[in-house]
Amino acid sequence: MQDLMNVKDIAFPHLGIYLENVPKNFTVFGFTIAFYGVIIGFGVLAGLLIAVHNAKRSGQNPDDYWDFAIYAIIFSIIGARIYYVVFEWDSYKDNLLSIFNTRNGGLAIYGAVIGAFTTLFVYTKLKKRNPFQMGDTAVPGLVLGQVIGRWGNFMNREAFGEYTDNLFAMRLPVEAVRSRDISAGIAEHMAAGTNYIQVHPTFLYESAWNLVIFLGMMFYFQKKKFHGEICLIYFAGYGLGRFLIEGLRTDQLLIPGTGIAVSQVLSLALCVAALGTVVVVRKKLKEGKLGYLRVHQEKGEEKPEKSAE
Repeated sequence: MQDLMNVKDIAFPHLGIYLENVPKNFTVFGFTIAFYGVIIGFGVLAGLLIAVHNAKRSGQNPDDYWDFAIYAIIFSIIGARIYYVVFEWDSYKDNLLSIFNTRNGGLAIYGAVIGAFTTLFVYTKLKKRNPFQMGDTAVPGLVLGQVIGRWGNFMNREAFGEYTDNLFAMRLPVEAVRSRDISAGIAEHMAAGTNYIQVHPTFLYESAWNLVIFLGMMFYFQKKKFHGEICLIYFAGYGLGRFLIEGLRTDQLLIPGTGIAVSQVLSLALCVAALGTVVVVRKKLKEGKLGYLRVHQEKGEEKPEKSAE
């Protein structure tokens, strides 16, 4: 690999991959369009199609998910931006209009998740649908959206970790990344005569982890024991992965006044709570309680349980 990289190049030296002129955006009829936004949009569409597919295979009305998506997309984006701005307030407080500029990133997935699930409970309340069943049907699409969406971070040269020399080590030109994302540890490992940093591609780790979760969810979807279980698997699985991966990142959102990464705290809490809830709910179902969560095999609809004879 060469010692000097062009500003648009990206390399994975131990994999023998050198990508030249990887753009952050492209132009159509004079309009500049960010790849970040295109990839996020593609992820949203793919996730919606998965939700509709799951609705069909479980005997639900797919139109419910097309309708729900309109609201969920809007409030997820709003939630993702609010979450990011709150924990990165120092970067926006002197230029409030920059809050509305998301072209260079600045969307936090946990904010999107909070927005999506809040919208879900409001929507199902108004439409008289089962929120736990709809959540199970839609959440694999959310995970697939995250699998795809993380590659927007790749195009933006963001969401990377500390220095590493492992198999998947990624090299980025210093000029291509935000200076605040270059930690002291990364800077110390910059070799003389080079203009790049070498880091953990944490966006790649998270994308791969989410892909495993997605495949597991799709396999288990028809085998779940109760409505809401797929959502709990998401919170437990994603929470565990994010807790581990977040510890590597240099762009952590911190709890104000501390050096603690808010996403690590939230991830660990969600993982533990989800696993505990699965255990409790399964126990209560065996005891004949929480019948409204029980999965019935007839077109995914719920029926009152018959008493044992």
